[in-house]
Amino acid sequence: MRFILSRRCTVRSNPIAITMGDPAGIGPEIIIKSLTEGELVGAPAVVVGCLKTLQKILDLNITPQVKLNAIVQVSEAQFSPGIINVIDEPLADPHALIPGKLQAQAGDLAYRCIKRATELAIAGDVYAIATAPLNKEALHMAGHMYPGHTELLAKLTNSRDYAMVLYTERLKVIHITTHISLRKFLDTLNQDRIKTVIEMADTFLKRVGLTNPRIAVAGVNPHAGENGLFGDEEIEIVSPAVEAMKAKGFNVLGPCPPDTVYLQAHEGQYDMVVAMYHDQGHIPLKLLGFYDGVNITAGLPFIRTSADHGTAFDIAWSGKANADSMATSIKLAMQLA
Repeated sequence: MRFILSRRCTVRSNPIAITMGDPAGIGPEIIIKSLTEGELVGAPAVVVGCLKTLQKILDLNITPQVKLNAIVQVSEAQFSPGIINVIDEPLADPHALIPGKLQAQAGDLAYRCIKRATELAIAGDVYAIATAPLNKEALHMAGHMYPGHTELLAKLTNSRDYAMVLYTERLKVIHITTHISLRKFLDTLNQDRIKTVIEMADTFLKRVGLTNPRIAVAGVNPHAGENGLFGDEEIEIVSPAVEAMKAKGFNVLGPCPPDTVYLQAHEGQYDMVVAMYHDQGHIPLKLLGFYDGVNITAGLPFIRTSADHGTAFDIAWSGKANADSMATSIKLAMQLA
């Protein structure tokens, strides 16, 4: 379902869930800012998070003021200006929460919010999830040993084939691998994974309205290997996978030199770039779209979007956090829900 957001969100979409992320970070602040400023006022969204933490943020007067409406079921929500609907996932000890500090209880809350929102999505109570940032170290301190949101959501939904998408209006990137070392990436790179990600890229782009998506696959090595001069991964792995997908009718090109393909996509030559590893895709996206970039998990049974930045402990609860990426992720979740 598609809709255009006006200055007030009077056109309704299917409801979505927004998870708090790490409550000691900027998540609570940017959620409130997103839902009380501009075109998301009155949006059909429910926040899954600690009610007392959200109230503390409001008491600091660092965001616009709003009424928190505690609900148990999504059906109880009131989607009206001046109201934020909250499904309460309380901290173990809200009074002990310290802004900007790593804490196990904060990591555990971030996990429980994701788990609860996933349950709502699988049950059909919400149609997409937008996630505020969590802190991986805090998550691990709480005993939840996942590299990040993407892997956690894949586990909770039993999803085998999934990929991280970074999305801006002018540059879109999907990743072969994300939270693994470069050595492990090189040791595990294979044709099947590349073909799977190309297909996921095509499916995703068609879902956002492109009928014949143009997909570029980045190489692994400098200059995409320079015909084997700087490495043979392109010859032995990447090129055969690309050619196999071309034969199936996909509009895909590669391997392309990694140092130019992102600029070419940004200028409109391609609709999406398949990045080989985490930093190869993240660096250009964050350079060209840090404040409006959205993180999307492709391959889940529902849409999941996220602000494309971290918990920013250094400015937590100070009023300084920029909510643009969070707001964009919420809008995109609604548009795709």
